[in-house]
Amino acid sequence: MPSTESSAPPATPASADGERPPLKLDVVVENVSTCERRVKVSIPRDDIDRYHEEAIGDLMPTALLPGFRPGRAPRRLVGSRFKTELSDQIRSKLVTDALTQVSEGQKLAPISEPDLDLAAVLLPDDGPMTFEFSIEVRPEFDLPNWKGLSIRRPMREITDEDVEEALGNLLRERGRFVPHAGAPKAGDLLVADLHFLDGDTVLSHGHEMEIVVRPKLSLADAELDGFDGLVKDARSGTTVTATVRVSDEAAVEELRGKDVTMELKVLDVKRHELPTLTPALLEELGGFESEEQLRDAVRRQLEQRLAWHRRRQVRQQVAAALTASAGWDLPPALLKRQAQRELERAILELRRSGFDDDAIRRHVNELRQTVMASTARALKEHFILERIAEDESIADTSADYDEEIRAIAVQSGESPRRVRASLERRGLMDVLRNQIIERKTIDLVTSHATFEDVPFEFEKADTEAIDHAVCGSVVGAEEIPTANVAEPLPAGRRP
Repeated sequence: MPSTESSAPPATPASADGERPPLKLDVVVENVSTCERRVKVSIPRDDIDRYHEEAIGDLMPTALLPGFRPGRAPRRLVGSRFKTELSDQIRSKLVTDALTQVSEGQKLAPISEPDLDLAAVLLPDDGPMTFEFSIEVRPEFDLPNWKGLSIRRPMREITDEDVEEALGNLLRERGRFVPHAGAPKAGDLLVADLHFLDGDTVLSHGHEMEIVVRPKLSLADAELDGFDGLVKDARSGTTVTATVRVSDEAAVEELRGKDVTMELKVLDVKRHELPTLTPALLEELGGFESEEQLRDAVRRQLEQRLAWHRRRQVRQQVAAALTASAGWDLPPALLKRQAQRELERAILELRRSGFDDDAIRRHVNELRQTVMASTARALKEHFILERIAEDESIADTSADYDEEIRAIAVQSGESPRRVRASLERRGLMDVLRNQIIERKTIDLVTSHATFEDVPFEFEKADTEAIDHAVCGSVVGAEEIPTANVAEPLPAGRRP
């Protein structure tokens, strides 16, 4: 692997304002991979002695030794009496200053904290102090040509039929399930116990899971097609079995890509009944005074979802074009850490765009099953967009955060203050920041692109997503809120 060597400039006397002169470091940087560096640092004895003398000088005025007044003990005795404390202090200061100097001098552009065990660094009695650490850095690459991309853009007029279907879906969420003695049909609810087995080994189980009968069942790490056909003759007490294939990116490595058995025991079947659109229900749905107001709100929500799909498909094409030549690999540890962030970013974007919990659950389960590959693509895209943003002086502003938080608040029915507090508490403001910068940069890239408009169809609600992992654990365990009763349409609280 290529490596570089350098030495810091020779030490100079302290400046008039007391600033400490730089360390005379010997630094060797090894390029382990595109985003990984192994750094070896050696601090000469002269610098160690200088820090030692400074530390003793700082301690002298307050040092208490038997037989001496404060500040009157000899330096030699102070150094001997407080040797351990001084060594820890000197070692810590030397390492801290050395890390800062190495980062600035080598232009490492770190994206994580150094992998360094400070307790393992020894301050020798003689000779130089040496230590090594690994660090993840931004990759170096040639920026692709991002101007003049050709992009297919999904377009659609929101029709009355679209509004009618979406309103029907909304009312179904407000409907009720009543006991049913017969077999279920599409849209009915099963209450069931789930068991997943690898041979005779039980991998996981779910107790009294509520599952709406739809053509596909989506789990956190698997999907089952033909679910409606599997349970079409089921009744209370019936047990059905099926084979499901665990996703290639499941949390348990030895189960990836493996066929396992699902046993589903039906505990209860409930038939779905649509509600009547009464004034009370209009109020509950968001304070609407008429059915027409509700339809207007549904139309605007569909327009927001269409905008999300448009942004998503445009972004996917931009990402594919920008990362086509990005053949560099990313560290597995970085991908694993960022997988959760990718899920959190997707959830924030979906919430901002007015998707309900059921739709979010479907999208997130889909993402979880390919999260490592998706994260690798997203990280490469992020690094490239970040470079473009730096070159084009794109920055985030307080107004950007206000707008993002306001949009999330409108869709969630919460106040912007509560949304901001939740994001800050969960450490998601940096995710929001990346979202802002990336969206602005995508807007810049697309402003230089040419577009071909293509027809778009909304996805059909043919998948039932549940929060359960075949393996018992998931990659990126962000909890997706369960909405047995749909959230009110925001304000009109209307969107």
